[in-house]
Amino acid sequence: MYFFLLNLSLLDLGSISTTVPKAMGNSLWDTRAISYLGCAAQVFFFLFLMVGEYCLLTVMAYDRYVAICKPLHYGTLLGSRACVHMAAAAWGSGFLYAVLHTVNTFSIPICQGNALNQFFCEIPQILKLSCSHSYLRKAGLLLFGFCLSSGCFVFIVLSYVQIFRAVLRIPSKHGRHKAFSMCLPHMAVVSLVLITAMFAYLKPPSIFSSALDLVLAVLYSVVPPAVNPLIYSMRNKELKDTLKKLIQLFFCQQQ
Repeated sequence: MYFFLLNLSLLDLGSISTTVPKAMGNSLWDTRAISYLGCAAQVFFFLFLMVGEYCLLTVMAYDRYVAICKPLHYGTLLGSRACVHMAAAAWGSGFLYAVLHTVNTFSIPICQGNALNQFFCEIPQILKLSCSHSYLRKAGLLLFGFCLSSGCFVFIVLSYVQIFRAVLRIPSKHGRHKAFSMCLPHMAVVSLVLITAMFAYLKPPSIFSSALDLVLAVLYSVVPPAVNPLIYSMRNKELKDTLKKLIQLFFCQQQ
């Protein structure tokens, strides 16, 4: 499990570093400029890291399923070699998906200017600048991505259905609490990423709002990588005790 958390941390660090520093620099210098190659690179790395993270979260759901439902077979099913292969598959899936989308996106002719109404190069915003006849080609690829992400989500849900059934049979209240505390944060992060990203990429063109687009982009591109370390670290007792002490110290100083 900790091997997967290490990979998740690297993906989180990379994905948030792809968009936020550039956006902060643009805000500081009061500009929104980005080069064509810079935009393509941002799209590629963002998709590579975010899709890789989503695939890794799917693998982590299977890891939790084996750990809770088949603990005696964990060493056999998820040995060190199997973990490396699954993590490599997640990174490789993100890379291939990013190459496919980036090449397809930047091969579409742009007919409506070069100003993006977003704080980073987001594919839906780029598609708004494309010629109408070219948009359909990209829409098919987005639909494929939707089906793929939905398949992963169904796999995650089915894994957690089996997990919760096993957890409810645990006689110890402490054991049930420990199992739920391990699974629920993972489900919350997956749901947040998938729902907001699907709405941002697949919402009808008639639903147009700059504020809504910005909120959705922040929710799926910035919030999950930022809160993942906190969510998974809260299972550490020493960290929770330290956080409680800091909160108590803060309120004592306020009084």
